[in-house]
Amino acid sequence: MKRKYTYIILVILVTAILYFVEKRLERSKEHYPQTKSSSSSGSTEFGEKYYPNSTTGTLVEHATFTLSYSEAHEQAEWVAYELKKEHISANDFERPYFVQDRKVKSKSADWRNYKNSGYDRGHLCPAGDRKFDYNAFHETFLTSNISPQDHDFNSGVWNKLEQKVRFWAKKYDGVFVVTGGILESSLETIGDEGVSIPREFYKIVVDASQGKPKAIAFIIPNRDTHRSFYDFVVTIDEIETRTGIDFFKDLPTSEEEKLEREVDLKAWGKR
Repeated sequence: MKRKYTYIILVILVTAILYFVEKRLERSKEHYPQTKSSSSSGSTEFGEKYYPNSTTGTLVEHATFTLSYSEAHEQAEWVAYELKKEHISANDFERPYFVQDRKVKSKSADWRNYKNSGYDRGHLCPAGDRKFDYNAFHETFLTSNISPQDHDFNSGVWNKLEQKVRFWAKKYDGVFVVTGGILESSLETIGDEGVSIPREFYKIVVDASQGKPKAIAFIIPNRDTHRSFYDFVVTIDEIETRTGIDFFKDLPTSEEEKLEREVDLKAWGKR
């Protein structure tokens, strides 16, 4: 009789364990974004023309953005993506957990490096740019897509610039964006893995809706400011000098040089 009850108890325990393992796997899949190709990913001929080079040799392609990962700084040196007009959405998805990027062979930094650091887990491709799709939104919470940002910077001037980029995406029927921290030597770090804290962040926005592309670029200090993001407009040449990245390598030389040296605020609605 005792053996009979023992067997029943064991069956119940094994069934319970298998049930919880299955639920845990389902939860893991829910929190880890799928990266299969999608027709809404923005991987078009337009976007492909503007991808930068990778100074690290570690290119990672996801469904809705591409990045170049810097293991030395435990973050992306750039994240590039197309933001189409139809991508702008007000969907209110539940905010997921940050998870490591399994496509980064050296492993992207664990989110716990940011815990109690005083810095935000700042998105490079903003979650707000990927509300058109559940998986696309979750994909932005890969730790390869974040960088330490001062809270007031992240919620202030940087957030305002991100909102302006969405405005431009609607106005110009889509734009291409490249963004990241300026990863220099001797930066302060956070966490056990030594995640570098950029002193400045850059963003480049390209519009090709009128046939001839135009671009606008920014370098903004990673700290609180009451100044407009327009006060931080620079040439792309300056960003290339600071980062060592070649941004428009696949364009004809004359077109590339023109885009990288010009600053035309009026072309972007600044009067």
